[in-house]
Amino acid sequence: MNTSFFGDMLQTISERGRALIDRARDRRGDAAARSHSLVELCEELLSGRGEASGVALARELLASYDELTTGPRIAFFEALMTKFGVDRERIDAAVDAWAREGTEEAAAELHQASEPRRQELFRRINLAGGGTAALVAMREDLMDALVRREDLASVDQDFVHLFSSWFNRGVLVLRRIDWSTPAIILEKIIRYEAVHQIRDWDDLRRRIDPPDRRCYAFFHPALNDEPLIFVEVAFTAGIPDAIAPILGKDGNTLVPERASTAVFYSISNCQRGLTGVSFGHFLIKQVAEEIARENARLSRFVTLSPAPNFAEWLKSERAAESSKAISPEDRAALVHLDSPNWWQTAKTRDEVEEPLLRAAAWYFLRARGRNGVPADPVARFHLGNGARLERLNWLADVSDKGIEQSCGLMVNYLYELDDIEKNHEAYARQRTVIAHWMMVAALILRRCSPSY
Repeated sequence: MNTSFFGDMLQTISERGRALIDRARDRRGDAAARSHSLVELCEELLSGRGEASGVALARELLASYDELTTGPRIAFFEALMTKFGVDRERIDAAVDAWAREGTEEAAAELHQASEPRRQELFRRINLAGGGTAALVAMREDLMDALVRREDLASVDQDFVHLFSSWFNRGVLVLRRIDWSTPAIILEKIIRYEAVHQIRDWDDLRRRIDPPDRRCYAFFHPALNDEPLIFVEVAFTAGIPDAIAPILGKDGNTLVPERASTAVFYSISNCQRGLTGVSFGHFLIKQVAEEIARENARLSRFVTLSPAPNFAEWLKSERAAESSKAISPEDRAALVHLDSPNWWQTAKTRDEVEEPLLRAAAWYFLRARGRNGVPADPVARFHLGNGARLERLNWLADVSDKGIEQSCGLMVNYLYELDDIEKNHEAYARQRTVIAHWMMVAALILRRCSPSY
């Protein structure tokens, strides 16, 4: 009701502003109106001061953008980069004023002068009804263009900068998703599932309806029916070491009173236009606390997570002339990974197991990407949220996707509610990977057992 009222109010303001703009353009003549390009609309929106006309201009600008094809959209992004960047003359003057005066006013002017004009443009576009969703979609178009136009990265950085403040944890709303949730949202849960595909409506119901299953999604007030991220949860009697029993169709359910563990087995980001935008840490903790309030018997909160980059990393290490992660003996054993269906044959499976787990221990504890962060993106997410790297699970996902991405490996991350903030700080400050002591021992001793 509140969202509808706010939308109706924006619509009314927009229509009144539209009338003001039309009267002004009538006075300029038809030729001026016909030549009014999208870039000129941006300039007009930035120079305007009236709220009503600003809302109307933002709405017109978005409508004009929607009519563009790929080429003109890229040209528009080029204009955002070249015409709506920083005002260099204003920056030079602000720097000089700061050097001469060193006052708070001079510092404030320098701060404002250093902001690209397109950031204020995006803020004003956001005045339009549906402006937030339109800007998220616009960034998706920009991400497509970035594949070949890396020079547009500065525009993308401004999107991420603004989205990071607009979508911070303080404004997100947590909702439980169940069979009574509106169908428009359930359809999006099916569509956005990124870890374990939801095959049909029956599959969805198995994941959200039984008493031992839960699903929670985070929403933003400006995107009322669009989940941003959702978490699927299963209640189990212990820490699981394979995904098949959780996704299975046998229909067996566990009475919640007998469960000791809540397993986060799928976490999906829904909005591609928000890629790289952190919704804030401790989102998983918020879900865990919600579950714990409902079922006090639950004593453990863990994940059963994929390792989407592990197979690619392992392949590159095997191809390298020398590797700190893989010994020559292990390299010889891992050649079985090149055989089709290697995991289905006992001999090759047994020969691969320990070398692969040794390599995995190195990957999760030592492998680093840019800026010294862990190489695995799922690890970065959970460690940043305060989890502990708990256990590696051998052949936990033997689906085609699981074998291709991670050689069947899956990982448990443990969320110890009392330690989440401490673990998060250790990771945020020193990029420390908090891990179960057996994981560390496996790396130090160069031995690894699937039962630790």
